[in-house]
Amino acid sequence: MQILLFLLILTVVVLVHEWGHFAAARFFKIKVEEFGIGFPPRMLRLFKRGETEYTINWLPIGGFVKIYGENGEGQEVKDERAFWSKPVWQRAVVLVAGVTMNLVLAVVLFGTVYSILGVPAMIDGVRVLEVSEGSPAQTAGLEEGVIVTSLVTNEGELVIKGSEGFVEKLRENLGEEVVLKIKEGEEVVEKKVTLRSDPGPNEGALGAVVTDTELTKYPWYQMPFRGVWVGFQEAFAWGREIVVGLGGMVYQLVTGQGLPKDIAGPVGIYQISNQAREAGWMAVLQFVGILSVNLMILNLLPFPGLDGGRLLFLGIELVRGRKLREDVEGWINMAGMMLLLGLMVVITFNDVVRITGGWMGIQEKLQSWF
Repeated sequence: MQILLFLLILTVVVLVHEWGHFAAARFFKIKVEEFGIGFPPRMLRLFKRGETEYTINWLPIGGFVKIYGENGEGQEVKDERAFWSKPVWQRAVVLVAGVTMNLVLAVVLFGTVYSILGVPAMIDGVRVLEVSEGSPAQTAGLEEGVIVTSLVTNEGELVIKGSEGFVEKLRENLGEEVVLKIKEGEEVVEKKVTLRSDPGPNEGALGAVVTDTELTKYPWYQMPFRGVWVGFQEAFAWGREIVVGLGGMVYQLVTGQGLPKDIAGPVGIYQISNQAREAGWMAVLQFVGILSVNLMILNLLPFPGLDGGRLLFLGIELVRGRKLREDVEGWINMAGMMLLLGLMVVITFNDVVRITGGWMGIQEKLQSWF
């Protein structure tokens, strides 16, 4: 069941991307030869509509669209329906259409989740979501669900405006006794807490999980619009996070530090999808939205073999006034794809090593199989 869900998630995200290319190509009257679910070899042809074959293929990991002239076909007969024969701006629109559909998918999924569960809204203070066993928060009698409005330290009183400022102030007072002002109905109750002096890697000074937002419901006719707007913001927030993460990965590779330990390949994504399924279908929808944003950002990178790389070649064509030779562009794209595949193999190996606990873990796992 989990493998089927994982393959379905990948297929949906990739097919939506490819459908964007397909729809834009059809709009500009570019011939589309095939729209395939999965990757070759071909399993069967579902049907043929117009000039396009719709197929199912044996490798169930996404899909593809085969656009006539994308790799220079038809130049000898100067076919006006070939991709290469269209103006640069039309080819650019076809290339960008894929990532645009990934953005649309992410916004729709995030918007659906928020339309159902509620729209995040800032609260005055921070709400306690969870109190750890044996933590300073539990010792002080802090309960889940209460709202902390201010924090009193030796430096004075801090009116809490958000969780980041609250957590930062706690870090500045490790080992100290502080006072939390808690709102209970119309009253404000004070609780003294002695913070941890040396929190562990997965612990905080207080030992509580807090949030500065809560899900708010509006009239039913407003929820879809509010949900989509917040979904749009969420998609861009994830896009920013992914760009920062990619920048960090590139920096570590260039400086010889290797790949970040927390980067995930197919095996890691499979593991995360399982965690999302266990958390519920709303978590699955959010995970698919994040994957869609990730595919959008990756494809926009100006790297050979990706949509961003093809857009870069279009930019070069505009500057030079003519295209690069087809064989040169083809070899560059092929080299780029080989590098990407090599990187994916390394990332997948890192996934396996991390999940199994190192090389010895891999050996033990293999021995258990045979």
